[in-house]
Amino acid sequence: MKITRRRYLFLWFTGLLMAVGKPSRLMAQGVNKNVQHSQAQFLTAQGHEQLNQGQYWEALATWEEATKIYRQLRLDEGVTGNLINQNLAQQALGLYSNAYDTMLSALKMDKRIFSSTLNPYREFDEKALYATIHQVNPTSVNLLGLLNLGDVLRLVGKLNESEIVLKETLSLTQQMKPKEEVSSILLSLGNTKHLMYERAHIQYKWIEELIYKKETLARMHKNALLSLEYYKQVNNLEKAPAGVKLQAQLYSLKLLFDFDKWLKTESEVNNRFTATKTHINQQIQPLIDLIIKNSFSFDELSVSQSAYAKLNFADSLSKTSNKQLQSIAIQYVESALQAAESINNQILQSFCWGTLGKLNPEKSQGHFKQALGFAQSIQAWDIAYQWQQQLGDLYSQQGKSQEASDFYEAAISSLTQVRANLLGTNPDTQFFFYEKVEPVYRNYMRLLLADSHSNIKKVIKINEEFKTTELENYLQCGKLNLVALNEIQNLDTPLTIIHIIDLADSIEVIAQSPEHSLHHHSVNSQLIREHINNLLDTLQDKNLAYAAKDVILYHSQALYKLLIAPIKYLTSSKILVFILDASFQSLPMGLLHDGKDYLIERYGITGTLGSRVQHPKFLTRKQSKVLIAGLSKKSPSFNASNAPKGLKALPGVEVEIANIKKEIYFSKVLLNEEFISTLLDKELTTDDFSIVHLTTHAQFSSVPDRTMIFAWDKPITISEFNDLLKEKTQSSQEGIELLVLSACQTAKGNKKSALGMAGVAAQAGARTTVATLWQVDADSSALLIKEFYQGLKDGLTKVEALRQAQLQLISNPKYQHPFHWAAFLLIGGWL
Repeated sequence: MKITRRRYLFLWFTGLLMAVGKPSRLMAQGVNKNVQHSQAQFLTAQGHEQLNQGQYWEALATWEEATKIYRQLRLDEGVTGNLINQNLAQQALGLYSNAYDTMLSALKMDKRIFSSTLNPYREFDEKALYATIHQVNPTSVNLLGLLNLGDVLRLVGKLNESEIVLKETLSLTQQMKPKEEVSSILLSLGNTKHLMYERAHIQYKWIEELIYKKETLARMHKNALLSLEYYKQVNNLEKAPAGVKLQAQLYSLKLLFDFDKWLKTESEVNNRFTATKTHINQQIQPLIDLIIKNSFSFDELSVSQSAYAKLNFADSLSKTSNKQLQSIAIQYVESALQAAESINNQILQSFCWGTLGKLNPEKSQGHFKQALGFAQSIQAWDIAYQWQQQLGDLYSQQGKSQEASDFYEAAISSLTQVRANLLGTNPDTQFFFYEKVEPVYRNYMRLLLADSHSNIKKVIKINEEFKTTELENYLQCGKLNLVALNEIQNLDTPLTIIHIIDLADSIEVIAQSPEHSLHHHSVNSQLIREHINNLLDTLQDKNLAYAAKDVILYHSQALYKLLIAPIKYLTSSKILVFILDASFQSLPMGLLHDGKDYLIERYGITGTLGSRVQHPKFLTRKQSKVLIAGLSKKSPSFNASNAPKGLKALPGVEVEIANIKKEIYFSKVLLNEEFISTLLDKELTTDDFSIVHLTTHAQFSSVPDRTMIFAWDKPITISEFNDLLKEKTQSSQEGIELLVLSACQTAKGNKKSALGMAGVAAQAGARTTVATLWQVDADSSALLIKEFYQGLKDGLTKVEALRQAQLQLISNPKYQHPFHWAAFLLIGGWL
C-alpha cells in the first residue's frame, strides 16, 4: 500500500492560519492569550515543516498540541484548521480511518450520514449528505475542510460520497466573493474519478459474469474520460499554482499510460474503442514533453513532495519502450533519492531504491535489497513485502530455490502483519488482494512444487493460509474464528481432505488422510479446462433440466479420471473434504462419475476453504429449533436495482415449509410480507435458533454486492447479512449450527460460488451451510429437503443426511437427472 500524500494544500492552509490572529483581536484578548496564540501559530508552522520533511508522527503530535491551545483560546477557526492539519499527517501515515474521523470532527458532521462501514457497496443517505454539506458555514477554512473530507473519503474507498462532497465544495467555492482558487478541488475530483476507473479496471479483470463485466466496462471507460477532463481543467486555469498543475499532469500521464494499454488489448476484440484508443495515445508524448520542459515546477514543491512527484514521473516513463525516456526516468529517481537522503526520509529512500531496481534489471537484486533494508528499518511491512516479492521472483528465475523460498515466506509474513489493518482501512484491499497478494502465494507454491524434493506439507500450509485469507478478504473482515481440520480431535468417521490447486499451467491435486501418506499428482491444465468450462456452461444453463445426461457424464467421468482416480486409498474413507481453487468452486464434486457411480453415491462430500471450519458439532434433536423464512410470491425486493433480471415467484415454498415443520422440534415461520430484514433481525436476536432455513431467491456472485438473499422488502447483501446476524453471534455462544439456503442460483459465468457460500456461512457464524448452485425443480427440492430433515431427526450427521436425501432422488426415476439433486452443496462442518 503506497501512502498517498496530500501535497497541494500546505501553503494555502498556512496562509489561512496566519490570518486568524490579527493584532486588533490579540490586543483585546490580553497579553497571556497573545503569548498562547503566538505559540499556537509557531506550532502550526513547525508542523508544516515537519510534514514537508517527512516527519509525520512529529507533525501529528505538534498539531495536536496546537489544537489544544486553540481550544483553550476558543478560536474555532484555529481548531478546525489544525484538525485539518492532523488529518494531513494521518493520511501521510496511512491512518485513513483516523483521518476520516478527524475530518468529521473538524466539520462537526454526523458519521451516521455516511455508509456505516468501509464497505464500498454499502448504500448511504444521499439526501442527508447534501443537506449536511450545506449546513456547513462556507468560510475559507471550512471549504478547505470539505476538500480534505472529499480526499479522505476517497482514501477509505467511499468514492461516491467523495465525489458528492467535492462537487458541492466546488460549487460553494465558486460562489465565494472574492472568488477562491479552485484548482485543488478540480484536481481532487480528477483523483476520485481516477480511482473509480482503477477500481473498475481491477474488477473487470476478476469479475467472471458477462453481464457484470459489461456494466464494469462502461463504468471504467466513462470514469477514465471524466478524470482526464478534470485534470485538463486544472491545466487550463491561468492562476493555478505550478505545483498543482504539475500534479494534474503527472496523474493524467499515469492514467493515459494505463488506459492506453487497456484500450490496445480491448480494441482487438471490440472496435467500439478504436477512436478512443487513437485519441488517448496521441496525448502521451506531448504531455511527457511538457513535463520535461517545465521541470522547474518540481522545485515549487517541498523536498519530500518534489521527490514523490519525480518518482511518479519516473514510474510513468518506465512504461515506455523508449530507451532515452527510460534513461531520463533513472535520472529523476536518482534526483529523488538525493532529496530523500538529505532529509533522511527512509520510506522515500525505500521507494527510490525499489524504483531503481525496476528500471535497472542488471542491478535490480542489489537495489531491491537496499529498498528492503530501509523498509525493514522502520518496520514498514506494507512496503517491505513488495521488495521481498521482487527478490523472490528474481531468485526463482535464477533457479535459486532456497533463496526464493525465503523471500516468498518473508513476503507472506509481511502481508499477514499488515492485512488486518488494510482490511480495516480501505475496501480497495479486495482488489489489492487479487492484484498483489494472490501472486505471492501462487508463485511460492509453484516454486515449492517445482523442487524435486517438494515439501507437500509446506504447500498444504501455504494453500490453507491463502484460502482463508481469500475468504477474509472477500468478506472484508478481520481474522475468522475457524479451526484447522487437522486440529479436530475424536473424529470417528474416516475422512480424506483433497486440495485442488490451480497454478495456471498445471492443476495440483493433494490428498491427505490420517491413516495414509500424503498423495500428490499434477495434471496438465489443458487436459482439464475444456471439461470444466463445458460442464459449468451446461450446469449454469437455464435449460439444464433438458440437457442430455450422457453429455454431463462425459465431462464428469473425464474429470474423475484426471482428478480423483489417481488417489488409491479413497475406498477407506467415508467423507471427502474438498478444498477447491476458484476455477472449481461452482462444480458440485459429488457429480463426478467413476464409470459406475457418482462420487456422492460412495462418499459424503463437504467443501471448505483453507482446511478450516467452525468446530464441527453434532446437532441433537432438541437443538433442532428452526427459524424458517421464505417468499412464495413476487416481492418488492425483486425490483431492486442490483437484483438479477426476471425474478419470479418461487413455487413449492409453502409445501417445503410444511414438510420441514413436520420433522422439527420447534419452528418459527416468516412468510412473504412477514419476511422483512428488520423482523428477521429481531427473531434472530430474541430467540436461540440453531437452524436458519431460508427458502427464497438468493444469488452467489464474484461481485460481493451481487451476492444477496432476497427478503420481502429488499435484497440483503453479504455484508448486510453480517450486520443482521452480528448481535446473535455476539450474544450466543452456540451461534447457528446450520444455515440452509434452498433456492440459490449462481450468476452465469461465476466459478467462485463456494466463496460466496462460505462467506455467507462465515458471516452468519454458522458451522454448516447447505445451499444450491442453481434453482431446482420445486417438487424435487421439497422432497430432498424433507428427506434431509428426516435424516437429521433420525440422528444422521448433516453430511450423511444430505447424501441420503440426494440418493433418494437418484433412485427415483423421475428425479435421476443431475438437475434435481446435484445442485445441493454442504460447506463447513459435516457432523
